[in-house]
Amino acid sequence: MSRRSRLAAAALVSIVIASLALPGVAGAELKSTPVSAWAVTHVVMLPGSPERAYDAATGDLKPWWDHTVQDNPQRLYIEPWAGGGFYEIWNEQGEGVKHATVTWAERGKHLRFEGPLGLAGSALVFVTTWDFAAKGDSTQLTCNASVAGTMAPGVEKAVDGVWLHFLAGRLKPYMESGKDLEKKPWPRPKG
Repeated sequence: MSRRSRLAAAALVSIVIASLALPGVAGAELKSTPVSAWAVTHVVMLPGSPERAYDAATGDLKPWWDHTVQDNPQRLYIEPWAGGGFYEIWNEQGEGVKHATVTWAERGKHLRFEGPLGLAGSALVFVTTWDFAAKGDSTQLTCNASVAGTMAPGVEKAVDGVWLHFLAGRLKPYMESGKDLEKKPWPRPKG
């Protein structure tokens, strides 16, 4: 160990010992948590062009996304641009949740967002990537969800089931019904 490392370690030990002597300071509970990592992939065929599928899967999600923190949020949407958010807004005061941040947005081709989604409150990284590819007169949507961090055992099975539910059980029938074509275009940022 270098002299610099020994000095840093000694300083840290001194700080810890000094904090134990402070009156009125409670000791922290320190516990180890298991860390895991996994990925799930789903592929679903959607009607129409990749641009149509991208537009149906972003912007207003209320017509097809049915898992929310609070029942019947006022707004639920993904801003389909780099730096945009995946928001669930509960009321006019703006109270709500930011589920993720869009890190890559390319209309009709690629959308990536990073955020805990339904695993908020855990120390983890959750990256979801949607790739859109034309297949004849349809679109193949490939969803890759990668998660690493602290989480309860078995969460990967739940996340796998939820993505299957959203994509095959909700988004696909929504688009097959044609209701996505009635959706107003999502306002794009200027500049």
